[in-house]
Amino acid sequence: MKKRWLVGIFAIVLCLQACGNKEYKPRKIVSETDICKICNMSIVHKEYAGEIALKNGDYEIFDDLGCLVEYMKDMDEDDLGKAFIKDKSGKKWLDVKTASYVYDKDIWTPMSYGVIAFQTKDKAKKYIEKEGKGELLSYSDLDTFKWGVHH
Repeated sequence: MKKRWLVGIFAIVLCLQACGNKEYKPRKIVSETDICKICNMSIVHKEYAGEIALKNGDYEIFDDLGCLVEYMKDMDEDDLGKAFIKDKSGKKWLDVKTASYVYDKDIWTPMSYGVIAFQTKDKAKKYIEKEGKGELLSYSDLDTFKWGVHH
């Protein structure tokens, strides 16, 4: 009886662990077939790409941070696994919610939103210093940012 009870508790613990901590990772962008969920453009400039890993295992792909943020505003938060954006170098995926951002109307992005991502606030500040322009933004600033073509 005691053995059955221990086996039952062990099985419950395993089930709870399996349900709780799913790790979401970005998937590889395929320019030939991936299109932006918002603007329907092909993902030609992968270094600006974003994606959302949904809890059901699907992915939504975006060609620009602005498209990704627009989609996130309208989606059910319960469906979101994790959102990713490429850093300025285009080599590393960043968590959209923890990245730092720089905006300037003269920064080129596929949809001309002019916002690029950095892994840390310090890297974003260094970019602004080096370029002599730009406004530092956080994830929370993206909610009130006026998305649109910035020329």
